[in-house]
Amino acid sequence: MKKKRTAQAAGILAVGKRTAPQSQNNLKKQEPLAKYFPNIRTRREVLKLIHSNKGLINIFYQWSEKEQEDFLDFCTGARGVKMLYDGFFKEVFNPEATPKRLEELLSLLMQRSLKIKQVLPNDSVRLGAESSLLYTDIIVQLEDDSLANVEIQKIGYGFPGERCACYSADHLLRQYKRVRGEQGKTFSYRNIKNVYTIVFFEQSPKEFHKYPTEWLHRFHQQSNTGLVLELLQEYYFVPLDIFRKTMENKGIGNELEAWLCFLSSDEPERIEELIIQYPKFKAMYEDIYEMCRNMEEVMSMYSKELQELDHNTVLYMIDEMQERLNRQDVQLEQKDVQLEQKDVQLEQKDVQLEQKDVQLRQKDAQLEQLTKLVQQLQGQILDLQKKE
Repeated sequence: MKKKRTAQAAGILAVGKRTAPQSQNNLKKQEPLAKYFPNIRTRREVLKLIHSNKGLINIFYQWSEKEQEDFLDFCTGARGVKMLYDGFFKEVFNPEATPKRLEELLSLLMQRSLKIKQVLPNDSVRLGAESSLLYTDIIVQLEDDSLANVEIQKIGYGFPGERCACYSADHLLRQYKRVRGEQGKTFSYRNIKNVYTIVFFEQSPKEFHKYPTEWLHRFHQQSNTGLVLELLQEYYFVPLDIFRKTMENKGIGNELEAWLCFLSSDEPERIEELIIQYPKFKAMYEDIYEMCRNMEEVMSMYSKELQELDHNTVLYMIDEMQERLNRQDVQLEQKDVQLEQKDVQLEQKDVQLEQKDVQLRQKDAQLEQLTKLVQQLQGQILDLQKKE
């Protein structure tokens, strides 16, 4: 294994036969981003750093060839980084270090100006499997004391509405307990503020694909009469996979689209368009590429993301299989009901046939009696004829 790894390392560093075409292509792809971000390393520099450290070599060769190429691509600028990775997202959107970024994104989504007052600890009631399906789960208290729970989900799990409603209710109840504890006898329900749940899907659940042109869904409660009551819970769902499809062959039209492109696009051409049209994003990419210069940190983060992705894919498949089994159970139950109904119908037909058999036997008996009566009458007629 050691000889094989050493040979692979030497082959890549020497830009051997297996890697030469890929290296040349990647260097060409890097050019559009490298001219904007001089802190981006070349592919050769990245590989040299990796092969100068035994620990990094071990990590690198645990990945598949595709995973290695993907890592080299975003470190060298051949493609953009995946901003939805937990480490990258928190670097850019740290609400304590750079609150204005998250404030602007939420303001555009919610169509109102807002400020972040503080970041709250996330004492989530999520099950372990559900927590691992998230890239990021941040709770912030806004200037008006309302709460915003920002989630980024890797894979949209089943029953997204029901689950979000449960977690929103949990945050609402925690707020109620906290405020009531702080205010004591002076407590008033008017001091309980809205809870906003904002969910970004990297791969959205099937329900959202029934609306292939819609990439922002807002939910809030309202009455059928026009009566207005403060029911405190609102939801914003952003299926980024659908957003990307709607943006194909289309330019960035406004600031909200720019933010969502920043979150979901890794094409160099789109990144170039973004930083030219909206220069503020250049500083955010610079933060990420500076982070990529810390090879140990970024490789550790990437390994963690790959492990979670594998784990989540398995969980998603189990969830899908369970749902399929549940559907099959329902179908079998329906078939059992149908068979029972058919059995009842057959029993009813058997009863009807028995009734007809009884009727036929009764008619046969009547015919026998009539036949005997006819025979008696014929005998009597013959006797009369003889006497005459």
